[in-house]
Amino acid sequence: MAYDALKEDVCRINRDLVRAGLVVLTWGNASGVDRNAGVMAIKPSGVAYDKLTPADVVVISLESGRQIEGTGRPSSDTATHLHLYRHFAEAGGIVHTHSDFATTFAQWGRGIPCLGTTHADNFHGTIPCTRPMSDEEIAADYELNTGRVIVECFESAKINPAELPGVLVRSHAPFTWGPTPAKALENAIVLEFAAKMCWQNIVVKPDIPAVSDALLDRHFYRKHGPSATYGQGK
Repeated sequence: MAYDALKEDVCRINRDLVRAGLVVLTWGNASGVDRNAGVMAIKPSGVAYDKLTPADVVVISLESGRQIEGTGRPSSDTATHLHLYRHFAEAGGIVHTHSDFATTFAQWGRGIPCLGTTHADNFHGTIPCTRPMSDEEIAADYELNTGRVIVECFESAKINPAELPGVLVRSHAPFTWGPTPAKALENAIVLEFAAKMCWQNIVVKPDIPAVSDALLDRHFYRKHGPSATYGQGK
């Protein structure tokens, strides 16, 4: 079938959310996109991860949002994923979790500042938190409006989503993305780890400063971009 490889990849990444300790029950989802085919594949709503198979994964048209494959209902967050794919051209995969520490920051309404090089290796600066959604935004097209406030957060602050591939939705939880579903999962793991470290630092020293711009740039750009020196290259 035309979308088998994408569905298998998305199924595996959803199951890996459990192995990574990022989800409880069915509180989370992962998706992947095939831009050449114009489709997104996403976890079906409410299906237990240990029961999930590639055949269960739902395929959605990127342009119309119409369900192309799969008999189950797609994730309730489908409209959020679609909106992010339509506006973040760099995204090839998206992960949404309710992981402990990142969700704590989201409920607090505070971004996760970059306090050290572990964070800086993966996120170029503070992981932002969106503004609260209005009652009107919640009442109508809630999931779509969740995507809209994420995009608004990045556009208003002129943040490059390729350099800061994660966000906290105020009073909700984190979303991450990457060029592949596997990289979106990796970013979700790092975001949760950064949130945990940040929380522990704030408990000890509430006024702890962020890293310098020089150190932030040195660590981020040695792993990302055309001048990256980390790893063995291609």
